[in-house]
Parts: sequence; structure tokens; C-alpha cells
Amino acid sequence: MKIISAKVILTTALIALPIFSGAILTGCTTTNQQESTGQFVDSSVITTKVKAKLLVDEGIHGLPITVKTYKDTVQLSGFVNNNYQKNKAEEITKSVEGVGAVENSLIVKPH
Repeated sequence: MKIISAKVILTTALIALPIFSGAILTGCTTTNQQESTGQFVDSSVITTKVKAKLLVDEGIHGLPITVKTYKDTVQLSGFVNNNYQKNKAEEITKSVEGVGAVENSLIVKPH
């Protein structure tokens, strides 16, 4: 049985340490394409508030509008009957606390 020298063990440990610590640390961080847990919860709250406000508006409720939030940006998508509804949905969304930007992807149905 060979005895492994302390120098070999130390060298192996020094090589492996950055690899394993990098893997562990990147599991806890977020990138620009990911939301942290707190941001995900905040996004869910914003989405719920926007949907609630759209539901109570007389000119908007009942329309098939999808609301998605990433960080503080809200995306509206779906179909509306006219430009007034498209603009009103955006206006309502911007009035919700926590909304930083609105990506209005609503499409006005052709008549």
C-alpha cells in the first residue's frame, strides 16, 4: 500500500477547493436572467394586484389579458377590442405600486 504524501493531498485540495466553492456559491446567487426568491414573491404580488385592478375596471374586465411580471417589469398580452382598452390596461398597470415598467404586448383585434 502506498502512502500518499502530504504535498499531493495539499495540491489536490488546493485545486479542488475553487471548483467546489464556485459550485456552491453559484447555487445561491442570481443572474440577470433569474429572480431571487424575494423577487419572485414580489413579482407574484404585483401580478395579483394588476389582475385584480383589471378585473374591476368596467372597460377591461372579462377580456383575455395575460399578466406576467419579471422583477418590476409587467408584460400584458392577449387581445382587446380597441386602442382605448389597450391604453387603459397599460394605464391601470402603471398605477400599481411596485410596477417599474410595462411591456404592452396587447393586440387590437381587427374588425
